[in-house]
Amino acid sequence: MDGPPANDFCSVCRSSFNIPCQANCSHWFCGNCIMLVWHHGSALQPCRCPLCRRQITLLIPGESSLRQRHDPEAAEILEKVETYNRLFGGGTNGLVQRMRDLPFLLRRLLRELLDPRRSLPLVIRARVYIAYDDLPILCERHTTSKLSTFEDLQTIKSMGFRGEALASMTYVGHVTVTTITKGQLHGYRVSYRDGVMEHEPKACAAVKGTQIMVENLFYNMIARRKTLQNSADDYSKIVDLLSRFAIHHIHVGFSCRKHGAGRADVHTVAASSRLDAIRSVYGVSVARSLIKIETSDHNPSSSVFKMDGFISNSNYVAKKIIMVLYINDRLVECTALKRAVEIVYAATLPKASKPFIYMSIVLPPEHVDVNVHPTKREVSLLNQEVIIEKIQSVVESKLRNSNESRTFREQIVEQSPSGNIAMDKDPNFSPSPSGSKSQKVPVHKMVRTDSLDPAGRLHAYLQVKPCGPLENNPSLTTVRSSVRQRRNPKEGADLTSIQELIDEIDCNCHSGLLEVVRHCTYVGMADDIFAVLQHDTHLYLANVVNLSKELMYQQVLRRFAHFNAMQLSDPAPIFELIMMALKEDNSDPGCHENDGLIEKIAEMNTELLKQKAGLLEDYFCIHIDIRGNLSRLPVILEQYTPDMDRVPEFVLCLGNDVDWEDEKNCFQSISAALGNFYAMHPPMLPNPSGDGLQFYKKRKPLRNPEDEEDTPENIGDDTTEENEIEHELLSEAETVWAQREWSIQHVLFPSMRLFFKPPTSMATNGTFVRVASLEKLYKIFERC
Repeated sequence: MDGPPANDFCSVCRSSFNIPCQANCSHWFCGNCIMLVWHHGSALQPCRCPLCRRQITLLIPGESSLRQRHDPEAAEILEKVETYNRLFGGGTNGLVQRMRDLPFLLRRLLRELLDPRRSLPLVIRARVYIAYDDLPILCERHTTSKLSTFEDLQTIKSMGFRGEALASMTYVGHVTVTTITKGQLHGYRVSYRDGVMEHEPKACAAVKGTQIMVENLFYNMIARRKTLQNSADDYSKIVDLLSRFAIHHIHVGFSCRKHGAGRADVHTVAASSRLDAIRSVYGVSVARSLIKIETSDHNPSSSVFKMDGFISNSNYVAKKIIMVLYINDRLVECTALKRAVEIVYAATLPKASKPFIYMSIVLPPEHVDVNVHPTKREVSLLNQEVIIEKIQSVVESKLRNSNESRTFREQIVEQSPSGNIAMDKDPNFSPSPSGSKSQKVPVHKMVRTDSLDPAGRLHAYLQVKPCGPLENNPSLTTVRSSVRQRRNPKEGADLTSIQELIDEIDCNCHSGLLEVVRHCTYVGMADDIFAVLQHDTHLYLANVVNLSKELMYQQVLRRFAHFNAMQLSDPAPIFELIMMALKEDNSDPGCHENDGLIEKIAEMNTELLKQKAGLLEDYFCIHIDIRGNLSRLPVILEQYTPDMDRVPEFVLCLGNDVDWEDEKNCFQSISAALGNFYAMHPPMLPNPSGDGLQFYKKRKPLRNPEDEEDTPENIGDDTTEENEIEHELLSEAETVWAQREWSIQHVLFPSMRLFFKPPTSMATNGTFVRVASLEKLYKIFERC
């Protein structure tokens, strides 16, 4: 219709139409009036029609309104109407309504990137690659849509199908995409707004893969931006969403870290099994309590489906249910199925306890209705009652079989020595009845940290008495066995010489230091070399370099011939590496008399290492090709990369210090060289904290006093130059030192608790130094 009916009037202002607009409910209003109705309510919701009370999701200006665009007042009203349509009906198809909770954006983007059936030629390897030619259309609506005809909606086979995640982001934020495909020398960076590119892609340095950065979220929606003031709620939803994706897509690694945080809240690598992924994300306590379930039905008359997953047994106790449901690889919810499973657990678990459930259901796509919910979170199934009944019966059967025995853990309070003496002296002493108060631990012997907690947080101020030896601790045994299955294969010591070296480590182990290492709590770094540890009521200084060197040496022997490989980005010629190391050892760099001798030594060592390349490759995963290039190194500890500045020294050590004639001495010296190379030495750059900051100040240029006079202005200029800092170099140093401290806390000490056996020499060579004792401190303060 071109305009409102004759003799009609606006139901809001009760007068003739001014800039008439027709709503999707077919009623006409003045453009200014309907905008006032909208602003009177919530800016995040479409307004309702004053006549029929239906939601207005689209406003269509009449032809008479469009002819008034030259009028500034009319143009302003039409612009508001266009904005209204973009938010609730046009542009992004009800953008505000679908983006009410922030993690919805992330869910949609993950579905598009993980889906192997997307329209864009995205190739998933370890990363996602986006071709340069696809950047212009990347953020347009429906670019990655999986729908070509209306009938495709009846057989949805992909995780996402509308292709609107990136487009939605560009309408409410500033989106920057940086991508580089395999084989390219450089990447490209481009920014998007409102679904289109702001400029042509610019060449830049990039890490292989694609980085999508969204900044200034809801910059153009002030009312919605105000709701982001408490970002903790949205972030917790994002972490929960990524956790659910990580345990299903085990072939993809996930990492989620809050801006400014030192460690990731979710961090997984490609796992070999579903249970390993659940253990990495939700913890050992959850994985230990899981039961595998599976069922299927191939009867076309009733239901056709296949289900497998994990459910918690009766020993698992939690306050909130965790149900991760995937149907045809889509993360969805099914209220009826969730309620049916909860009914089964209600008869098994204690009151107010909730289960953990992971299920993956596969059934024909035409049997799934994905359009039940606007955000496609909830689905409905064909023959839903039959499928739920069969799954419910399987869950009930598994729980009934696992409920024959239950595990309870108790905490025993260790009595103090003074209490034992009192009991011995009291002949009439009788044990206190059950439920009476246990005797308190003396304050000067109270251990206020928990070595089992990696964060070192305060525990319940109780000394937990273990049920048996350390190896019988169920939680530690589970962690250790799972890690050792990956890191220390049983067939690692096939050679007699390796077994003899391992036996020497076991026989030379110091039992007292072993207890300290197994149950210590990391406090922090005292300086560049020493870390502060707490064990029981004692405080120790531990030499990190010596500890890491010995740990790496022991790990090389235990993982002998069973290493994972670390590929170097560019192969390094060992001849040049040895030359670099020899020149660094030269006391007089300006003297060139010994250059011929140095080159001859480097050539001899290069030929020697090329001859021994087979041995190094087979036993230590050190790959040297026929041209004398070093291209691979072993992985000794996961999530740890050695300082590559020490590669020349390591290669020279292999050539000079290894006894290649005797088998045992050969393996021992190579392992020692690897241990020294992988040890956590202080970085080459000085520590920027404290006095080390002076090394990063720019040097004042030398000036001829005859050319300039020392005027007050010149003196001021000199002071400014002295205080200037090389910020780029300082930033690099801060990153390197922070990474080292992170590796010490999160890689070195957790690995020491599991694998390290400290030799007896560490008790006397200053590796461990006890600096404080709580009992002695109390005696000192009692005198004050």
